[in-house]
Amino acid sequence: MLSKNQIKQIHSLRLRKFREESGRFTAEGNKLVMDLLESRFRISGIYALREWIDANSYAINRKNAPVFEINSAEMNRISQLSTPSPVLAVFEITTPSPDQEVRNLKWTLALDDISDPGNMGTIIRIADWFGVEVVLCSENCVELYNPKVVQATMGSIARVKVIYCNLRNALEGYVKSGDGQIYGAFLEGNSIYNDDLIKPGIVLIGNESRGISADLEQLVTRKIFIPSYGDAKGGKAESLNASVATAIICAEFRRKMI
Repeated sequence: MLSKNQIKQIHSLRLRKFREESGRFTAEGNKLVMDLLESRFRISGIYALREWIDANSYAINRKNAPVFEINSAEMNRISQLSTPSPVLAVFEITTPSPDQEVRNLKWTLALDDISDPGNMGTIIRIADWFGVEVVLCSENCVELYNPKVVQATMGSIARVKVIYCNLRNALEGYVKSGDGQIYGAFLEGNSIYNDDLIKPGIVLIGNESRGISADLEQLVTRKIFIPSYGDAKGGKAESLNASVATAIICAEFRRKMI
């Protein structure tokens, strides 16, 4: 049975302040928890129904993870999901440093003030799908360990290294190294379908409403865009959702790398 203190501690992790103070975050759902169990993240505790514990005893024992058996009523009390899953786990936060790694990147994504948790999580999932190992984030991007971001990654948070940094400094260092292009996603530029997109580089994705900031636009070496085929006379969408645009760009990059 969960104590009042345990419930209070788990509830507190819904707020960024307490996540940062404790250095912990929560994850819910079988796939997400299992992916994190197999990753670099250290486990603090698993809260699960008996049937989930029985079905996953091998992984639990191999990781020597502390497990607390709870019932459905208790899960309802600690879960943030509208339909609670059979497992919720608490993991320790990791904070990768950009250090020299940024200069050695072959192909990655950089996010300029992405603010929507769903977009952030989906972009991390897209990076995982297309084999992007590192995602650089400006310091004003939504927090990685926001429960909505974690949930939206669908487990990809376990495989993609997300680094928060002074994005301008990181991009300037990359430009000075002379290793590749900085591609910026704009509403004008070279069509991704006509551009060769072969040279390795960083693909910069802008804020949902403001796009790429003027400060970072100066560092872009090649502007790219996704052409629209809508009927201008009948009206067409003004722009694409940030995560949708990221998926289209990543798919075209990968297609041309084959």
